[in-house]
Amino acid sequence: MSTTAPRLGAGRRARARIATGVMVALLLVAGVLTLCLGDFGLTPGDVAQVLLGGGERLDRFIVTEVRLPRLVLAVLVGAAFGLSGGLFQSVLRNPLASPDVIGVTSGASVAALAALLGGASPWIVSASAFGGALLVSGVIAALSTRGGHGISGYRFVLIGIAVALMGRAVLEWVLTRSDVRDASTALSWLVGSVGNSRWPEILVLAIAMAVLLPLVAASARPLGLLESGDELATGLGAPARRLRPLLLALAVALAAAATAAAGPMAFVALIAAPVARGVLRLGRPSLGATALVGALIVAWADIVAQHALPETIAVPAGIVTGAIGAAYLLWLLATGRDRERSR
Repeated sequence: MSTTAPRLGAGRRARARIATGVMVALLLVAGVLTLCLGDFGLTPGDVAQVLLGGGERLDRFIVTEVRLPRLVLAVLVGAAFGLSGGLFQSVLRNPLASPDVIGVTSGASVAALAALLGGASPWIVSASAFGGALLVSGVIAALSTRGGHGISGYRFVLIGIAVALMGRAVLEWVLTRSDVRDASTALSWLVGSVGNSRWPEILVLAIAMAVLLPLVAASARPLGLLESGDELATGLGAPARRLRPLLLALAVALAAAATAAAGPMAFVALIAAPVARGVLRLGRPSLGATALVGALIVAWADIVAQHALPETIAVPAGIVTGAIGAAYLLWLLATGRDRERSR
């Protein structure tokens, strides 16, 4: 027994390293395709010349002003949504706990959309999104608190779903009161798109991620303890009642920043952490892999949305992520029913 356990641990770690390497390679491939494919095709050599400071003038414009912002935004948004969903699911111990399901992105979307339609700057839009998400999550947390027992994850999700429906109704009302041209632009944003990416919006998200990522990294160990239950976590030195609100606030901030930049990208936050956990098979949350999976989902969804349907108009990436998430939900329900029957 003493010799097989270390081997098992070493085997799992080796598998995790290989899986991580494959995911990084897939993200690099997605980056190359994003920069090369389009109505004006470029070779990898052309792209490399531009990235090294050379290349033709038109090539530089296409890469640096059109395609590279799109790629960077897709990676940052996917990582932010993935981390947000992973934090929510681990803290609340519920696989359905993600910001788009429980209404956090709805609150961020209402506030950000109001700022967008008012012609606000990217900084104001991001601040509005964070304020809306924080307000909604605070309401949900207050309603889901059970006396002195803290936040109930089950109640948090149910109340959040109701709040999400209310937020959707408010969004539709705002759109009906808006100018037709503004509403058309807002609809593309509400689906979730990285197509209109600009460096100012990316800068805001990048700064937010630079602030939030060290906090996420510091939460890795307490997060694993919280999944074991409040009593065990407290016994091992992680005060659950104090940590839970802080980690939820961190998840809200990540979701708000991503929503302000690209809109409520459907289901990325829901599926990133379970996919990362299933690929690595470490039996515990891996925030780095979760961020990587989120970035992969959005980057490849954008490629599919742009190029998978020839001779048609490109669609927002959020439509593709929504289709992926819907399929995942159906699979989750089907496998859950099978597990109940096997008990």
